[in-house]
Amino acid sequence: KHLWNSRVSYFYTSAYFKDKSQEGLGDMLRRTLLFWGIFLILEHGAPIDVFPQEVTEPTDLPGGIMEETENLTRTNFEQLQRMSDRFKYFARSCKEILDNHNEREDGIYYLTTANGMKYQTFCDMNTAGGGWTLVASVHENSIYGRCTVGDRWSSQQGNNPNLPDGDGNWSNRNTFGLVESATSDDYKNPGYYDIAAEDVSVWHVPNNFPMEHWNLAAVLRYHTENSFLRLYGGNLFNLFKSTCITDKVITFSQQFPVRYNVGSCSNRGPAIPIVYDHGNRESTRNLYGPNSRKEFDPGFITFRAINYELGAMAICSGVKPTGCNSEHVSLNGFLSESAAIQMMHNYCIGGGGYFHPDQCGDFPSFDWDRLGISQGWSASKEMTESAVLLFYR
Repeated sequence: KHLWNSRVSYFYTSAYFKDKSQEGLGDMLRRTLLFWGIFLILEHGAPIDVFPQEVTEPTDLPGGIMEETENLTRTNFEQLQRMSDRFKYFARSCKEILDNHNEREDGIYYLTTANGMKYQTFCDMNTAGGGWTLVASVHENSIYGRCTVGDRWSSQQGNNPNLPDGDGNWSNRNTFGLVESATSDDYKNPGYYDIAAEDVSVWHVPNNFPMEHWNLAAVLRYHTENSFLRLYGGNLFNLFKSTCITDKVITFSQQFPVRYNVGSCSNRGPAIPIVYDHGNRESTRNLYGPNSRKEFDPGFITFRAINYELGAMAICSGVKPTGCNSEHVSLNGFLSESAAIQMMHNYCIGGGGYFHPDQCGDFPSFDWDRLGISQGWSASKEMTESAVLLFYR
């Protein structure tokens, strides 16, 4: 600074003495004042710092804010570290992770199929001993759509008798959706067909709820505990799969395919007793329409129900149908055709590719007597606007 100031002073001084002989008194006075003004500014003015100081940490913040910030950073890092550690586990199910690594926290984990494919899913590590693996969710994207786009658990190809299986996702290896979006869209991961399980757990969670609130937000939660899946191949994929067996010259199928015109009401699949984790028999009954309550017993989960018009549905959640025939529904002693065809479609989900025109979809006929008002045959708003989450253990 001082070197530069000295050079400037010398410049103006030289200019002053060089020209003073040629100037008048007024010009000399003006130049003299200008010279001393510039000199004083350069000598006593604050220098301009063209290199700003390095930004330092905000050590002058109040202690409470600093401590809270540090704790939050530490918590986020520890959470990310735990998530990273979960990626290292080699397990086929959440039950294996629970047993082998003693993990007790609900959340996202990584599993590996028998063929070595790694995938994400949600593990319920606390309900009834924990170890439950989320394998699928059934979400109704539009109750007004009848086997339209988004009805992956029935048919996205329209109501068509020539496609009796619909999309066939109850018994194929197709997968779709993201685990964190399981209450906002349909979801199915490889565990659905890969895991060898004994029991199922079902959560009915309001649409669009974030994963961390699924448990508390559920309107209904229950599980089975009699190891029934051992009898049907260890998972729903095998339970619903149509398997052809040839015995000499006779070929027949077993299990319970979800297919139009596959059988009559008497060919219903297993109805398994359930244990309630949230809710009870009475609250389950009230989740469905008043008319439907005459047609089932709560406290069960039923697979592959078939209605009066030969339409097949995959799951009757929380209930067991008690009849098939039209005589179970009558008005003033006369048969009500509209009532007869409603049986099961008002409290069962998923299905094949062909139904009565007003029934086709993932939640068939839940809105028969207006949407979400729990009157007549209509299911409650809570049931209609909740995704059905399916777990194995």
